[in-house]
Amino acid sequence: MTDWANHSIFYHIYPLGFCDAPMHNDFSASPTDRLKKIVDWIPHLKQLGINAIYLGPVFESSTHGYDTADFFTVDRRLGTNDTLSQLIATLHQNNIRVILDGVFHHAGREFWAFQDVLRNRQNSMYCDWFSGLDFNKRSPYNDPFVYDGWNGHLNLVKLNLHNPGVKEHLFQAIDMWVREFKIDGLRLDAADAIDKNFLRELAGYCKSRYHDFWLMGEVIHGDYTQWANPEMLDSVTNYECYKGLYSSHVDKNYFEIAYSLNRQFGPNGIYKNLLPYSFVDNHDVNRVASQLTNPAHLYPLYCLLFTMPGVPSIYYGSEWGIGGQKLNGNDAPLRPPLDLLTMSHAAPHPNLVQLISKLSRIRLNSPALKFGDYQQLYIAHQQFAFARKSSDNFVVVVVNASEQPVSLKLTIPDINARQLCDLLNPGESFSISNGVVQIDSIWPNWARILTDK
Repeated sequence: MTDWANHSIFYHIYPLGFCDAPMHNDFSASPTDRLKKIVDWIPHLKQLGINAIYLGPVFESSTHGYDTADFFTVDRRLGTNDTLSQLIATLHQNNIRVILDGVFHHAGREFWAFQDVLRNRQNSMYCDWFSGLDFNKRSPYNDPFVYDGWNGHLNLVKLNLHNPGVKEHLFQAIDMWVREFKIDGLRLDAADAIDKNFLRELAGYCKSRYHDFWLMGEVIHGDYTQWANPEMLDSVTNYECYKGLYSSHVDKNYFEIAYSLNRQFGPNGIYKNLLPYSFVDNHDVNRVASQLTNPAHLYPLYCLLFTMPGVPSIYYGSEWGIGGQKLNGNDAPLRPPLDLLTMSHAAPHPNLVQLISKLSRIRLNSPALKFGDYQQLYIAHQQFAFARKSSDNFVVVVVNASEQPVSLKLTIPDINARQLCDLLNPGESFSISNGVVQIDSIWPNWARILTDK
């Protein structure tokens, strides 16, 4: 496991939307340095406690970035290779690591090798670069052949990852990204649809060449250890807890997220040795503020995100509680351009930024929250408490999603301390007597994060 990820708070940016790039790429246009916009946001990121960025697709593509045309060239709508190189250098100077989207399952129809097949048909030396190519049928695009697309989307041409030429091309691209851009890792798009032998080869290739290189995969369903294990990836997206985090609040049912956390990380947890990528929204799903029925639940929800096991990530703009929902299958409302000054003065939930900033610093200064074991202490429909324990630190997290203040009496396991101090609400502490702590007045839609140090 790459150690720096344990100490990270991620910020996820979808660059084409964030930078207000045109929806469709004009391949004859000159590059526009829209990526430079991110530099202006660095003070804001540092205020939030961010020390790692996941940048969505940045390479030349036809539309949304996942239909890659050239793995070696930055999308002209965002700038040039030099633009990206300078951006990452500036982020590194501010102690912010960067991972990029590795879109290796498929390419776009403008991908140069696919264009060669369109021109030369069976005579193309790249026919075997693509999955399911069959010249006995015609495609819906009226191509003289059919091929496999991602999830039935024929604008996303499935690559044949068994082909040595494809693997060499993709690995050479990664080499260039590390050499020229100095990236710190990759988020692998559609990792759960990628051939596992390819993932093993990719992981072996990267880990043998690049120090501290982090590989995180997009996985929607299934046993995460199929992809996150010593031979393959370091981490995967925790979609199970993503769903539980918002629906537990909507349904007034903390039993859902408690069940998932105990199943994954409890004493017999199946992912006790895994550090998944934790999030409450991203570029593919509705903004969490649009999922919740009570906006005040943003506060206990983010308290859970930052204190549960995993690497927490904030999707750009959600630190202000902005909404966003897919519209008839269109992802554009999830990926808007944002103006920092406007958001700073007209945020739907301005206090949320302050909370996230505080939560980041609490997490980064707590060994128990970064590395500790997980144990459930209490569960009710709208109250939930758990402990995180490392060798030298003990933390108790209590959240209250009701509209009334509550008090709880908790049995604290295996602790020698006489009191617990509240990190989220400074100046407040609670005595431990015979292994029991009485916690008075957990405020509505709020939390307590208690520590023995």
